[in-house]
Amino acid sequence: MTEQPFAHQPPLWRRLPSTFTGRLLRIAPVRRLVARLFYRAYYEVPGSWRETRWLNFTALQTPQDLWVYQEIVAETRPDLIVETGTSRGGTTLYLATVCDALGYGRVLSIDVQHSDQLPRHPRIEYLTGSSTDPWVVDEVRTRLGEHGRLMAVLDSDHSRDHVLAELRAYGPLISEGCYLVVADTNINGHPAVPHWGPGPMEALEAFLDEGAPFSPDRSREKFLVTFSPRGFLRRV
Repeated sequence: MTEQPFAHQPPLWRRLPSTFTGRLLRIAPVRRLVARLFYRAYYEVPGSWRETRWLNFTALQTPQDLWVYQEIVAETRPDLIVETGTSRGGTTLYLATVCDALGYGRVLSIDVQHSDQLPRHPRIEYLTGSSTDPWVVDEVRTRLGEHGRLMAVLDSDHSRDHVLAELRAYGPLISEGCYLVVADTNINGHPAVPHWGPGPMEALEAFLDEGAPFSPDRSREKFLVTFSPRGFLRRV
């Protein structure tokens, strides 16, 4: 006897809540509300944001964004990934691990100070200094070489003026099709940390208003919650 196609599905009364929720989440304001509630919980609930680790090193990113990072690296194959703002090195090590799995790429992490407890990896190099200092940008250009492909993740000082200076410094070094990621564009009420003051999102808007050859790739926000809304900039 041929098996009935829906024989193993739960009864209709049990499927209705899921169906209703799916339809509800197609409404943009509802999705934004859900994301806003998640942001608050993720920042405030002990053991979440500040306790996310990669191979025992703290990475102050959402797992959703880290997953997107590896998709971008695998698709675009940058020769060099520049990270501004090393913090505890978890994201640095994560990016190096992805490069190691691909057998391609290096990571240069820049910060005004570096701890002796940072992760060590043959694909990681640390550079101590301000990410916007001309000599630091020159060092990046030297390590990249004339034909190298660069991806940058901007995650240091989150003031508007500093992030805008980073965008202007590293934007011209990004190759066509590669990404310039602006971290924490969600702060200052977008929708998190409403009283921060002008920060990464405001810097991003000013940068794009200047006619920079980048386009926000909103497809990279597919997991609903991201610390970088509009911040996955693709060189066009």
